[in-house]
Amino acid sequence: MPKPRSATTSTHDSEGSRLPGRPRGFDRASALDLALDLFWRHGYEGVSTATLASAMGIAPPSLYAAFGNKESLYRECLDLYAQRHGAFLGDALLSDLPARACMEQALRAACRQYTDPSHAAGCMVSAAGLQGAPAHAAQHAQTEAMRLQARQAIEQRLKRARTEGELAAGTDCAALAGYFALVIQGLAIQARDGASTSSLLRMVDVAMAAWPAEASTGVRGG
Repeated sequence: MPKPRSATTSTHDSEGSRLPGRPRGFDRASALDLALDLFWRHGYEGVSTATLASAMGIAPPSLYAAFGNKESLYRECLDLYAQRHGAFLGDALLSDLPARACMEQALRAACRQYTDPSHAAGCMVSAAGLQGAPAHAAQHAQTEAMRLQARQAIEQRLKRARTEGELAAGTDCAALAGYFALVIQGLAIQARDGASTSSLLRMVDVAMAAWPAEASTGVRGG
C-alpha cells in the first residue's frame, strides 16, 4: 500500500505546474478530520468513496491524490483517532498511581471520552470491524489488533501489580484484563446507544467492585 502523502506535500511538479486532481486551497488536515468523523459514525463499509469526497468538497481524484485510496485513508483515520481520542488508556496505565486507581481512572476517562458532544459517541475502534464482508478483512484485522493491544497493555499493568504485591500471586491477570477490556468496549456501545456520562460512571462503580482483594502478604516493589 503506498504511503499516504503528508500534509506538506507539494501539489506542484518540479517545473511549477500544478498536479492534477488536487484543488486549490485543499486543506488536507481538515479533510482528514471530516473523513474521521464519517468513518467513526458509519464504519468503513458504511461510507463510500463518493460520500467521503463529497463531504470533503473535492472530487474522487483529489481524494486519491491526497490519501491514496479509501483503505489508506481509513488507516490514517484510525491512527489519528488513536492519537487524538484513544490516549486515555495508555495515559492512565503509565501513571504512577496504584494499579486499581489506574484502571478506575481509565474507565472514568472512557466515560467522558465516549459521551463528549464535540464528536461522535462511543469508540471508533470498538465499533469497527465486529461484522463485515470478507473483502474488507484487512480493515477489520487492523481494528481487532488495536483492541488486542489495549487488552495486552492492561494485562501488562496487572502483571506488574501482581509482581509488586498489589494483587495476590494467584491472580489471573489475563482474565482480569479481558474483563476490563470488555467493560471499556461495553461503555463505548452504551454511549453509542445514547447513555449519559453519569450513567456510565455508575457502571464503572459496579465494575470496579470486581477488583480482587489486595494481597494479604507480599512487599510492594519486591
